[in-house]
Amino acid sequence: MAAKKRSLFIRFLRFTGKLILILFVSSSLYLVICKWLMPPITITQAGALISGYGLSRDYVSMDEISPNVKLAAIASEDQLFPEHSGFDWRAIDKSLNGPKKKRRPAGSAASTISQQTAKNVFLWQGSGIGRYIRKAPEFYFTELIELVWGKKRILEVYLNVIEMGPGIYGIEAAARKYFHKSAKNLSRAEAAMIIASLPNPKRFTVKPTSRWVNWRYPHIMEQMNNLEGDEDLQALIK
Repeated sequence: MAAKKRSLFIRFLRFTGKLILILFVSSSLYLVICKWLMPPITITQAGALISGYGLSRDYVSMDEISPNVKLAAIASEDQLFPEHSGFDWRAIDKSLNGPKKKRRPAGSAASTISQQTAKNVFLWQGSGIGRYIRKAPEFYFTELIELVWGKKRILEVYLNVIEMGPGIYGIEAAARKYFHKSAKNLSRAEAAMIIASLPNPKRFTVKPTSRWVNWRYPHIMEQMNNLEGDEDLQALIK
């Protein structure tokens, strides 16, 4: 009986190992393909469909997105994006070991645009135990997209897949929904308003303008003014 249980356990380990290997190889191949092709659907987008929010999405190239949008995203979510290699280690250290302070007003104190892109494209959202299970693959995918995709592609995918309202994914769909124009023609204020919703786009609505967005977007515009002269940043957003 003990030998039978041992045999079953060994078979289970072999099966689990093969499954992990298959998932590792297939996900890595998918990541390489996504260097040139937009993901057909993400887990978060599928969740929006299942939950009844629908799916409004229209992928566009980097050239079809206003520099105002790219600048607003970096100014609000990850000001060190042009410089870091996927992780803002200083913010992570401060988040884990620093004194208890109010977190940054937008984004996550330790979550970069690269991390958010990896999470949105390859993994899942949410908190609780799922958040901790997600950490190891999030680290892996973040490192890999930095290596394989590069900064411009990461920013392009980020602005196309991230949720910007209930059932609204990507900047083109958001621009059409809120301002009846293409993402290429968004003004600085319009771009900042959409980006201001990102902490929780279902709650912090662009239209009608929530109190959070109304308060937050002028601060994003200030940061845009402060950052736009940076040469490394300009190379990314043009």
